[in-house]
Amino acid sequence: MPVLDHLLVLTDDIDATRDFWCAALGLDVGDRPPLEFPGYWLYGAEGPCVHVAERAAYEAHSDSIGIPASELPVDHVAFGAEGYDEVVARLRIRGIEAAANEVPGAGLRQLFIQDPNGVKVEINVKEQS
Repeated sequence: MPVLDHLLVLTDDIDATRDFWCAALGLDVGDRPPLEFPGYWLYGAEGPCVHVAERAAYEAHSDSIGIPASELPVDHVAFGAEGYDEVVARLRIRGIEAAANEVPGAGLRQLFIQDPNGVKVEINVKEQS
């Protein structure tokens, strides 16, 4: 069963957005991999649950890797999963196209798909140690 992993909020003011989420939900700024765009990962008790990204830089990066950003403030919803090859096979069997990505320094492989309404769904699979 997939588990909700995080929410990504796109913004022109990452500091004000960070401050809002920290104040509203009691989240804390935590470690973030060296991604290609400015932002924050905000942590709750279970780990990073809200990601904040500077919109223009995120859009440019997303376009460069073939995963266009949403025009909405919330770009995608993400789920954690296990078994990268099994997830890929399940999507392929069902005719669901996925774009793959790897997060540098995080040991994380990602698959991006879209639901029938255009909602971007990210599936994160941690590499087995």
